[in-house]
Amino acid sequence: MQIINELTLSKDLIKFPSITPVDAGAIKFLSKKLKSIGFKCKILEFKKGKGKPIKNLYARLGKNQPNLCYAGHTDVVPPGNYSDWTVNPFKPKVQRGYLIGRGANDMKSSIACFVSAVSEYINKNKNFNGSISFLITGDEEGYATNGTKKVVEYLKKKKEKINFCIVGEPTNPKKLGEMIKIGRRGSLTAELEIFGTQGHIAYPHLSNNPINTLVKICSELKRKKLDKGNKNFQPSNLEFTRLYVKNKAHNVIPSSAKTQFNVRYNNLQTASKLKRKINLTIKKITKKNKCSYKISYLENGESFLTKPEKNILLAKKIIKKITKVNPVFSTTGGTSDARFIKKIAPCLEFGLVNKTMHKIDECVSLKDLSKLKKIYYNFLIEFFK
Repeated sequence: MQIINELTLSKDLIKFPSITPVDAGAIKFLSKKLKSIGFKCKILEFKKGKGKPIKNLYARLGKNQPNLCYAGHTDVVPPGNYSDWTVNPFKPKVQRGYLIGRGANDMKSSIACFVSAVSEYINKNKNFNGSISFLITGDEEGYATNGTKKVVEYLKKKKEKINFCIVGEPTNPKKLGEMIKIGRRGSLTAELEIFGTQGHIAYPHLSNNPINTLVKICSELKRKKLDKGNKNFQPSNLEFTRLYVKNKAHNVIPSSAKTQFNVRYNNLQTASKLKRKINLTIKKITKKNKCSYKISYLENGESFLTKPEKNILLAKKIIKKITKVNPVFSTTGGTSDARFIKKIAPCLEFGLVNKTMHKIDECVSLKDLSKLKKIYYNFLIEFFK
């Protein structure tokens, strides 16, 4: 049986300019690779709202339990100016021991490492007791509405059981082996608009400037500490990401002003609890300043924590043995598709070093590629013992 090389497959996957929501053929290519080593593959296409439909892949080898799943994404963020890169971001090259290209560590190379590990494992263990599956999406870097979330719903309807899942996101800040993610903070985005009264700036008493009210609200929301965090999570945090007013005139007080903000929150909070707190502050200040307001929310996922059980502890042991680094359990960083997968299976996140992800000249060490493949391979051995 064919053993797939992790570096070769990494290069092949990076060549697809699969910028969300464009698949560019990446899912079909990966499906063919998995079929070549015995997987049954199902390409799932979903569309909700405007925009292009999203391709996803669920592949499985075997029918028995336990079912070990690897989850990842083939979509990438835009590369920016090609001229800023030392190589074409979609024509990967190896330079000084690093593979450079968009998706090199977030996260096409991680997918390649697990595929390579699986190909080697099943070559030596043709009759292993269990199943191996892949849940790959093309909608992780976007709003994730037609990606893993929909695949999870599909698997639930099909009564497809996953016993444990490894999400291959790049989890290590500086060195391979530093960090295993066992949970994530929740994410709540809000857009707030304040309505005042338009008028001439020379006669402010005849108007009601909404900017003044908005500034007070921003100040108050930022001043208030949401919580102090706990042993598993850092304190919840609110950050403003946009302030804007549709006003091109220098001598007119505008009728409205907008802001956008995001809250990353721990398991001491919920989206509904945060919304009540935020709304109360806004209502109090707008009432005092005789303004009205409109607010809309987007819930990107609640916070979650997976308690370290035997498979997570097993992963930690293997990572430490291969990298000579003792990984810490963490919940830091942004959101990931683990927030959807945890609804059907316990999971951990472990992948490559993330310090160049989303940057110009995104890259991965060839040594790290080899080590990650070895970590995944050893986990397969121990998981199916």
